[in-house]
Amino acid sequence: MEKNGLKKARRILDMYLESKRHRKTPERYAILDAVFNISGHFNLVELNDYLQKENFPVSRATLYNTLKLFLELRLVVRHKLQDGTKYEANIANDSHSHQVCTICGKITEVNMPKVVEAINNTRLRRFHCDGFALYIYGICSNCQLKISKKLKSKQNKQNKSN
Repeated sequence: MEKNGLKKARRILDMYLESKRHRKTPERYAILDAVFNISGHFNLVELNDYLQKENFPVSRATLYNTLKLFLELRLVVRHKLQDGTKYEANIANDSHSHQVCTICGKITEVNMPKVVEAINNTRLRRFHCDGFALYIYGICSNCQLKISKKLKSKQNKQNKSN
């Protein structure tokens, strides 16, 4: 867990709830803690499971509504991927890139400073960029290896039958 990221997220949530005169419910903070304690990307089921393990069950509606609030406050990033919607804590509130395997769905963060620099130097007309997410789709090395083994096995069977 990124402690500074969580502290900053708590301050942002506190200020928002106070300014809007909303209640500071234990559920909101438990969900925030869970989001920042889960490493990497997660879906709603995984978030709910995490909260259950922490003995802090919440309703599905509370999860949806709280995540919606966190998205508005940019405390969480939503990714709509091939295998469904995933979320992650927005620790640094910055831009980042991902490699996504189209076979197994594995997501890996990629550091691409030249891409960040190019986007930061791009003049956008009548638009202020807060950040971006880049997705590079392909096949991970594990899936490539499995495919190669399967093809090799198939070719061996064909050669033996000829």
